[in-house]
Amino acid sequence: MKQKCVFLDRDGVLNQDIEGYLSQPEDMIIPNGVVEGLQQMKNAGYLLIVVTNQAGIAKGLYSKEEVWKCHRYFQEQCGHLLDDLYYCSHHPDYDSRSLMRKPESLMLEKAIAKYDIDTTNSWMVGDRPRDMQAGKRVGVRTIHLSHNPQESAGDNFASNFLAATQLVLESNR
Repeated sequence: MKQKCVFLDRDGVLNQDIEGYLSQPEDMIIPNGVVEGLQQMKNAGYLLIVVTNQAGIAKGLYSKEEVWKCHRYFQEQCGHLLDDLYYCSHHPDYDSRSLMRKPESLMLEKAIAKYDIDTTNSWMVGDRPRDMQAGKRVGVRTIHLSHNPQESAGDNFASNFLAATQLVLESNR
């Protein structure tokens, strides 16, 4: 049986976007409502898969191991609710072009194949137009997290993670 999924961008969605690049767990700030929202989506039967561009690796600012260290820390903070992490370590100006890098959709495509995901009942939650583009490329509904509804590039708009969670859960009824 196909599974439903919520694809999640990391920086600006699961944790507060910081100046520069997040590479250390102690710099990770998890906004209010994120853990609660993840729990609600998990309880509703959604896979929760992170898809994140990590260009800081290509730029030599941090390592793949540091990405995993931050992921493990987040998992500890949220009770291991996330099912998987896909990240793109490339940047076209520093090492190479990659179909993994959003707005391309290879990270999502790999997860869809691995987990037999039903795209018609799945979502992409992100804070950038490139997140929305990647989601639309694979046919999932998109929610743009932003403080400005006018700049939303998603099928839906939410001002915070719990509002995004409610959009997902309401579609489930």
